[in-house]
Amino acid sequence: MKILTIGDVVSRIGRDMLFRYVDELKYSKGIDLVIANGENSSHGRGMTRSAYNEMTRAGVDCFTLGNHTWGAKEIRHILEKEDNVIRPANYSGSVPGRGSMLVRTKSGARIGIINLIGRVYMDPADSPFDSALRELEQLKKYTAIILVDFHAEATSEKEAMGYFLDGRVSAVFGTHTHVQTADEQILPGGTGYITDLGMTGARDSVLGMEKRVILDRFVNGMPAKFELASGKGQLCGCIFEINDDGKCQGIERLYLREK
Repeated sequence: MKILTIGDVVSRIGRDMLFRYVDELKYSKGIDLVIANGENSSHGRGMTRSAYNEMTRAGVDCFTLGNHTWGAKEIRHILEKEDNVIRPANYSGSVPGRGSMLVRTKSGARIGIINLIGRVYMDPADSPFDSALRELEQLKKYTAIILVDFHAEATSEKEAMGYFLDGRVSAVFGTHTHVQTADEQILPGGTGYITDLGMTGARDSVLGMEKRVILDRFVNGMPAKFELASGKGQLCGCIFEINDDGKCQGIERLYLREK
């Protein structure tokens, strides 16, 4: 079982990269399921219905979200109507949507996916560790193959989650920082891990945003509105190869650049 996980898709360029690469990867790598983080897919903040439809046509099977979950007002309707989109499970209160899902591949295999959000340098949320165990208890009734998207800022918190879930889930992959890490590995208990998948969006940018604006903020300290970057794109992600017993047997990190 090969599962392609794609890092934060940022705006039009990010969506274009899905059309450019996803079908090709499915064919060349024998991908069974594609998961993408879509919280930045519409204008860099949130996921609209049109962005969701586009990414689905591009070949993405299911979506996770993050701290920009509520960036587009249409997300409430999407979360209520679509069974292939989840938001962080540890959001406080009775917010719309679910924090985990059970999906089927074309071959009929069942895959569990959990979405969590970090608490270090992030807005308040319930414990991602407690929420992970709660969601895991339900999914384990149906499948041994479970993946976790941990949308978090601190690398230490992501690593801690990896070890916390080692041997309990098939893979833990981080999102949110938009910078791909090179620490893909199989942890001692058989869980695949990478601290951050990276970003799918404008290559010549700072986290998908126009460099000039970001530089002005850092150099001069003056507030300025973020602008989406343009130009060539990139696709960042990771392929996890999972055994039927839920253990990870291989990892391939992807960093594809449009020339």
